[in-house]
Amino acid sequence: MNTVRRETPLPSGQWIRIVEGDLTQEAVDAIVNAANERLQHGGGVAGVIVRKGGRVIQEESNRIGYVPTGSAAITTGGALPARHVIHAVGPIWGSGDEDNKLISAIRSSLLLAEQHGLSSISFPAISSGIFGFPKDRCARLLLESTRDFLTDNPSSHVREVRFCLFDSPTLDEFITAFDKLAQSS
Repeated sequence: MNTVRRETPLPSGQWIRIVEGDLTQEAVDAIVNAANERLQHGGGVAGVIVRKGGRVIQEESNRIGYVPTGSAAITTGGALPARHVIHAVGPIWGSGDEDNKLISAIRSSLLLAEQHGLSSISFPAISSGIFGFPKDRCARLLLESTRDFLTDNPSSHVREVRFCLFDSPTLDEFITAFDKLAQSS
């Protein structure tokens, strides 16, 4: 069972939450898959999403084809509790301009959620696994970008943004970044 570890409401009534648990168990409108540009979901979070959600996710991804780094695409959620999967392509550490590419990937995901009228979305720590993005930097950028998007769009359909993390080192970095962001607000 997933557990909310931190949460904060924004003045608009939107929420940002840090959740400990399994992204594929999130009962939200969309979960975000940390995808590669070819949308081939063989390993990591992507592989788990397809295994639990079903081949339909990979089949829809194959029809989409290529998604450039910093962008996102949407498919159905198959057998997952989430109705949709947003496939965000974050940067590989060392590829250049990583911060801006990661910010673009999260903004693209939030914009897709908005365009599809989705109210709740749950993210993993995009690019911080096999793509090698430093976890502390990833947490700070994802949380700041989310806060900025929600603050700039107070009447957005998106009312809840969750960051669902399963391993302690990543969870700890997100809690630390969340607490710092809350203190500075």
